[in-house]
Amino acid sequence: MIAACIFDFDGVVVDTADYHYLSWKRLAAQLGFEFTEKQNEAMKGISRMDSLDVVLEIGDIKVSHKEKLKMAHVKNEWYKEYLQSVDSSVILPGVVNFLEELTAEGIPYALGSASRNAKFVMSKIGIESGFAAVFDGNDTVKSKPDPEVFLKAAAALNQEPKDVLVFEDSYKGIVAAKDGGFLACGVGEKDILHNADFTIQTFENFNLNELRFMLAQVQ
Repeated sequence: MIAACIFDFDGVVVDTADYHYLSWKRLAAQLGFEFTEKQNEAMKGISRMDSLDVVLEIGDIKVSHKEKLKMAHVKNEWYKEYLQSVDSSVILPGVVNFLEELTAEGIPYALGSASRNAKFVMSKIGIESGFAAVFDGNDTVKSKPDPEVFLKAAAALNQEPKDVLVFEDSYKGIVAAKDGGFLACGVGEKDILHNADFTIQTFENFNLNELRFMLAQVQ
């Protein structure tokens, strides 16, 4: 059995993707082009500035670094506006039950997210107290697929990466976990997250017994 777990945030613990999408769509409209939900899929697991580069590439727009910083700030202010109404309904099905199981078994867990707003959202929805450590985009220099955020979380948990399981919903996030020496569970479509050690569709009806079984197949 693993000694600890690390969770990505958006798409794993919560679903605030719509707020991100609305913010990027609003920025794109201001810049004079359309940004679709399908294009938004490319944002999974990457930092705000990397996401902005994706949006600008789609719009074939080239601006200075200073202008990029301004755009990223504006997008984030819109995102935070949308988040003012966020509540526990954004927590994905089964997550709370699984976290409670980990707590009952004495298995610590941490958060490792590219989002710069993870701590704010956690405080709004009331689940931050169970996490032994929380690391988001404000705590790192390098974004996924670099493993920095996961390595920091593992260090805070006093665990070696090989003894820690990372839950991720993006291909780049899985790359970060594997490059850091972690076991990785993909949360989502197996065809997309084929680089994970194993995958689950959601945490709904997922429990520690199932996790033990899956781990036995790969360890």
